[in-house]
Amino acid sequence: MKTFLFSTLLFIGSSFFAQVEKLTWHTDLEKAIEISTKEKKPLMLFFTGSDWCGWCIRLQKEVFYKPEFIEWANKNVILVDIDFPRNKSKQSAELQQQNNLLQQQFGIQGYPTIHFVRPDKIDGKTNLTSLGNTGYRAGGPSVWIAEANSYIQAK
Repeated sequence: MKTFLFSTLLFIGSSFFAQVEKLTWHTDLEKAIEISTKEKKPLMLFFTGSDWCGWCIRLQKEVFYKPEFIEWANKNVILVDIDFPRNKSKQSAELQQQNNLLQQQFGIQGYPTIHFVRPDKIDGKTNLTSLGNTGYRAGGPSVWIAEANSYIQAK
């Protein structure tokens, strides 16, 4: 009986983690822009303090780790993690510089903040056209996705 229960729990646990692993979060904005352009999907820029921001962690648990969000994200956006950790291992200088520049460009003043953008080439340079922004919303994935859809489907 113990073996059956353990096997069942192991299967359920591995199924949960398999769902989480289906999300691809990019940290290199240039690479994400290439994919966005190729797949014709907007970027979802997630400004977070992954190891200290309680609302960021709550958003991930209540929305980003749910199968409904995973399915939506894979179909609709290219995910970009723009992290400002305090306690994790150090980020490279290049990644810190990229994230700080994006924080300034978008005027980020609190976390979590999510910006939906479309990369557009203008005179050989990439411009990020804003489609809208959001943050934590109570109500789980369906509420969050409905708001996100209002931005990415309206443009």
